[in-house]
Amino acid sequence: MTNFHTIYKLSLVAVCCFIQANSSSSSSSSSCPLMECWFVQEKTGRGGGLTGATTQEKSLLHISTDANSHGESQRVPSDISPDRVFFVTDPAATLCHRSLSPPRGSIIKPQCEINPYQPHPSTLKWVAPLTESAFSPIYLQADWLSASLHGINNEVVISSIMRAPTGTKENNVILSVTSKTVSVKSRLGKPVTLDCNFWVDRSSPLSGSGFAVEWRYQFRGEGRLVAAYDGKTDRIADTQEEGAILDFESIHEKGNASLTLQEAKVRHSGTYICTVYLPYLLAQVVVELEIVEPPSLSIHPSPLPLAVPGQTLMVQCEASGFTPLSLELGWEFKGSDGKSRRLEPGSLTGHRQAWDGTYSQSSRLELDTSKTDLGTGGELTCVAVHPGGTQQASTTISVIGFSTPSIEDSMAMVGVALVLYGLIKFMSWTFTSSGSNEADKQQKKEE
Repeated sequence: MTNFHTIYKLSLVAVCCFIQANSSSSSSSSSCPLMECWFVQEKTGRGGGLTGATTQEKSLLHISTDANSHGESQRVPSDISPDRVFFVTDPAATLCHRSLSPPRGSIIKPQCEINPYQPHPSTLKWVAPLTESAFSPIYLQADWLSASLHGINNEVVISSIMRAPTGTKENNVILSVTSKTVSVKSRLGKPVTLDCNFWVDRSSPLSGSGFAVEWRYQFRGEGRLVAAYDGKTDRIADTQEEGAILDFESIHEKGNASLTLQEAKVRHSGTYICTVYLPYLLAQVVVELEIVEPPSLSIHPSPLPLAVPGQTLMVQCEASGFTPLSLELGWEFKGSDGKSRRLEPGSLTGHRQAWDGTYSQSSRLELDTSKTDLGTGGELTCVAVHPGGTQQASTTISVIGFSTPSIEDSMAMVGVALVLYGLIKFMSWTFTSSGSNEADKQQKKEE
């Protein structure tokens, strides 16, 4: 009987372990999102050199890290065509990032767009050696897709190239490029790193012919090459920008193609494009960099001269060394009672640009003591509100001779009065004594 109970307990333990293993396995496979995307493509042109219109269709991506874990297809929503349902195998789990799986019921959704992709040899000098043969390999004869995904909260941006045997929906990720620095802010003069990582399917025939990495800068229609590296011949571009660094060892070992700018400058603000090339394939991600430097403030004159009621003081606040242009300058006054209040805004000058690209701007305040209740004085503060933070500069202001003197001023005036009274009495006594002496001398002469 005891043996029976022992076998029974062991059986229950085995069943529990089996269920737990299955649940953990299913939760692992379910960690990859079921992505709703837009399938975007151009319609065939109508001739005459006109470009066909662009169409958008809802589509669905079933993502898994294992081709065998897709299982049977789930029920397709009525607003999605079965032809727009794709099964994607991503061994690197790049497409399984947490920001692509928002919480249930979340209003904010990740962005996803897929497009038909046509493999072609690159025309750039840096990557042309990757495609030495003039003939396209049979491997390219398949259905190719490119996918662009943008995670919630700007956590990640992904660009993937996928291949499916012709006539199937079983897509395999061949190349993925990711960045976790979708939008970056940096202080002036500090080092800044723009993240870019790539993964290549080693089982693909295209992976053994080398790769290339390129970083380009774009801003307001202007573009320049920042850094380029040919992984096949292990050489960099001659036009590489000074202070831009790539870790070549990390590129080969980890696929880490991140760009480091040793010293952030104003001209570095803009859009950066990280592109990774394989023979006939390319994928790229876009990173935004903004250099943000708060202003330095100074008030002139400082300290302020003594003021009397009815006098108008001219005060200027100079904000310098800031970027970007967005700046608000204002004035505040804190009286002897400890209460602060805003003053009328001063007159602003135009922006001036320094040699390093930073800006300066001034605010001039006309402080009419007859119209503004300043009491006995207090603290005058210039406030600058900027994307880099709020900055302040203060100076003291003193008002004397006003109509309702304070206790301190009354005591001072009493003291001055006593001093004057004593001085007058002393002078009177001196002159009186001197006159008496002269009269006595004159009287003695006459006698």
